Amino acid sequence: MGSSETLLAGLNPEQRQAVETTEGPLLVLAGAGSGKTRVLVARIAYLIGHCGIAPESILAVTFTNKAAGEMRERVEKLLGTDARGLWVSTFHATCVRILRQDIGHLGRARGFAIYDEEDSLSVVKEVLRRRGLDPKVEDPRRLRWRIEAWKTPVFCPPARPRRPRIATASF
Repeated sequence: MGSSETLLAGLNPEQRQAVETTEGPLLVLAGAGSGKTRVLVARIAYLIGHCGIAPESILAVTFTNKAAGEMRERVEKLLGTDARGLWVSTFHATCVRILRQDIGHLGRARGFAIYDEEDSLSVVKEVLRRRGLDPKVEDPRRLRWRIEAWKTPVFCPPARPRRPRIATASF
């Protein structure tokens, strides 16, 4: 990895400030083609190389897999093996990784699946078929919507009031 000056070379004053800001989180908002990825890659390299921050202590999050892959590639090209342990991913991938890592604390297994709309629609169609119903006659999208509505507390029927328990004890 090059020196700090090499990392900062070619950056405008705002970009340089973003790279050199080392305390706390940083949000970079800018238009397409403005150098956001370049700034973030330079900042990550600056934090690791100049400030001595461990790569596994850095989380770089973006919206698309393409952007995350590009950022990871640039960081690895710049830092080589020094980039090992760095988290560069999408919001979704980051959350899934954290869930898989720590879901045991909630008493759940790591082997869960996350279904997108197409996956969940396929499951509803399969359930309809297994119940002897034709997915072309019964509307699977409507049934999926109904299931989602049942899962949302606003749509749940009110809970039946329970009678209070009276506990007795002798002391």
